[in-house]
Amino acid sequence: MLGELVTGSIDRYTPPEERNERVRAMGGAVIGRSEAGREIRGVVIGDGPRKVSLVSGNHSDEPVGSETLLVLIDWLSGGGAESAALCERYTFVIVPHTNPDGEVRQKAWMDAWPDGLACLRNEFREKPGRDVEFGYPQMRVENAAVAGLLAKHGPYAMHVSLHGMTASEGGYHLIERGWVERTVGLREKYAAAMGEAGLGLFDWDRGGEKGFEYIGPGFATTPRSEAMREFFLAQGDEETAGRFHLNSMEYVMSLGGDPLCMVTELPLFVVRAVEPVPGIPGVPVVYQGFREAVNRARAALGRGDAADVAEAMAGYEAAALPIEVAVRLQLRVIELGLEAAG
Repeated sequence: MLGELVTGSIDRYTPPEERNERVRAMGGAVIGRSEAGREIRGVVIGDGPRKVSLVSGNHSDEPVGSETLLVLIDWLSGGGAESAALCERYTFVIVPHTNPDGEVRQKAWMDAWPDGLACLRNEFREKPGRDVEFGYPQMRVENAAVAGLLAKHGPYAMHVSLHGMTASEGGYHLIERGWVERTVGLREKYAAAMGEAGLGLFDWDRGGEKGFEYIGPGFATTPRSEAMREFFLAQGDEETAGRFHLNSMEYVMSLGGDPLCMVTELPLFVVRAVEPVPGIPGVPVVYQGFREAVNRARAALGRGDAADVAEAMAGYEAAALPIEVAVRLQLRVIELGLEAAG
């Protein structure tokens, strides 16, 4: 049902002002302001007994989630029979973008989408201590605003933090470890949906590093703040370790209940090697090689050497994942989550 809401092409990312106005028109309220004074809007839709929290923008260079939530808010508020029935079962607490200041810093490449070079030049990512995802409940004013709204309506049956990756070999999805055995069907159906969309599975066994425990190709457990701290402490980096607070999944879990917590991870660009490389189970060989190529390309950009950029990336191809495909997949996993948690 939800995965079928997008039927046409989405050829741009919705500008923040337009998104805020649309959310306002659908009942969204200002729940706080960013450090620079920009509006953070949240909306509560439905009056069902089971609560669902959906947030996007914790990482501001991962914009597809905000498009997904805008589509969902529009449908839930539309008054149709199917959406009305869902709102009788659930109360949806939605924050379409938690980090408006970070979003503004992505404008150059988001406006140029799907220009990969613009993304390479202009993508911005907050580091630990500024990372909104690991800043709950009140590391930043943005965290406090979102946490305040979530606390008013908890406990929750499900929480999804919509994320993404700049580039990967395929789709990746994170599930809270307590729900791994209860989401076998969800994983099978979501893997099938990714395959139908022409998107492979991102197979990365990180060996539990930072809390990412391997479930199988395309799936791992959600990260944990404690595991993040342990990772940096093991490297002797106490300063970075001390910058990690609860992530949004852990914060929602702290509100009680037994929520299904998930993180979506879909690539902006799907990468492949020009020449086939041997596959290794659990090792994203192409992704790792591509990252090294990107680092070389960024160094060349810093030198102003366009020829070196092309040479650095010569072994790889990166195709933009259409926005509507990513939105459709995120809506599908939300739908599957409701089935599993309901």
